[in-house]
Amino acid sequence: MKGTLVILAAVLTITACNSNSNGNRVVGELASDRIELTAEFNEAIVEIVAAEGDVVSAGDVLLRQNEARAEVQLAEAEAAYQQARARMDELLRGPRKEKIVAARATVEGATQDLDFRQSEFTRIQKIHARGLASADALDTANAALDAAQATLKLQLAQLEELLAGTTIEELAQAEQAAKQAQARRDAATLDLARHTFLAPVDGIVDSRLFEIGERPGIGQPVLVMLGGAQPYARVYVPENLRVQIQSGTRARIYVDGLERTIAGRVRWIASESAFTPYFALTERDRGRLSYVAKVDILDETTRLPDGVPVEVEFELN
Repeated sequence: MKGTLVILAAVLTITACNSNSNGNRVVGELASDRIELTAEFNEAIVEIVAAEGDVVSAGDVLLRQNEARAEVQLAEAEAAYQQARARMDELLRGPRKEKIVAARATVEGATQDLDFRQSEFTRIQKIHARGLASADALDTANAALDAAQATLKLQLAQLEELLAGTTIEELAQAEQAAKQAQARRDAATLDLARHTFLAPVDGIVDSRLFEIGERPGIGQPVLVMLGGAQPYARVYVPENLRVQIQSGTRARIYVDGLERTIAGRVRWIASESAFTPYFALTERDRGRLSYVAKVDILDETTRLPDGVPVEVEFELN
């Protein structure tokens, strides 16, 4: 009788442990973050570097689109930038010596012409006073004198402008024009670079949606990647365990097809249940609530396949 009680006690202890252990175990599957690489330009695909299933690292070239149009736009933006820079350099240097010499010569010529028109008007005025010249001749001489005076004023103003040099406002306008041209050139450079698809993170190429020669529409997915060096275990935590699990909780992962367990750690667990509950839940309804959790795989070198069923046992105090 005593031996029977000991055996019964041992069986109850083992059963209690198994029940306790199974109570911390949840089911799910391996999954990865899905990353869609979308087209920004409606250009033909000219090269596909990565095949479906290839493991890639961040920065690896995956696919290229035709860059001819983007190269032309970049060349145009570069020319506009160089033109704006040359104009700013010209204003910084100031007027050339030859321009100042030419302007002084023009002023000198306008001065001589004014002297001639002044003497001619005086001569016509004297002749008109004697009655030997008509009034039209006097008016013509007077108009020519006024035109010569205006021309001299214009040439003097232009010479003073050259001697004064470039104003602060002109320099500011030229500087802003150069910055605007530089920004357009940088945007064209960025557009050219985005004709080449690079892997944004380490991961695996899951699917390719277009072939060489096809033109994807703007915003259409071209490639789909599964991010990360390893998938994670996506499981559903029942309501009675939710309060004990948080980010950083350790776990053991059982993968179908592997005899050994894999160490894991909870990365994230949802704060809301998998379905929207009613405002008042009975105890029976609360037992049906579940919360999505992501459990990272630790210390595993070989990448596991997505979609494989798993069980996760949380290590709770």
